Amino acid sequence: MISKKEHHTDTPLHLDEKDMGILRLLQQDAKMTIRDIAGQLNLSTTPVYERIRKMEQAGVIKQYAAIVDPRKIDKSLTVLCYITLKEHNKKCGKKFIQEILNFTEVTECLNISGEFDFMIKVQVKDMDEYREFYVNKLGELDNLSHTQSIFVISVIKATHQVVF
Repeated sequence: MISKKEHHTDTPLHLDEKDMGILRLLQQDAKMTIRDIAGQLNLSTTPVYERIRKMEQAGVIKQYAAIVDPRKIDKSLTVLCYITLKEHNKKCGKKFIQEILNFTEVTECLNISGEFDFMIKVQVKDMDEYREFYVNKLGELDNLSHTQSIFVISVIKATHQVVF
């Protein structure tokens, strides 16, 4: 994770082509050294370091992470679960979000528009483990009105890279 002193705003940071080049390289390989990045972009190392630091502090670069193949760690069932809440006030929404954040099986939670309020992505070993999660964790939440579970057959494309 980036330092706790980071100052994020919702205002996009003005990035030039050199910044974009750095981001493209880091999205492909976050372990790339500053020296290698500088070499590929025909820059010296100090400006590359300063640009990366600036983007970290502004929250453009949120974190550096290893992308793990869930199948290799016995978590091969992916479920997209759509959720509608009974009550739609700030207090109930905040409580739901706090509860979802504590579920280790949930790898993503999106607040969405349309028929449902939220979509969560659940990563588990198998159908038995999902049933356990659904009945004993998700099903125990007070404010659920309706859920719909969609089971992923195969992943066609999955990337964390943002195209610009």
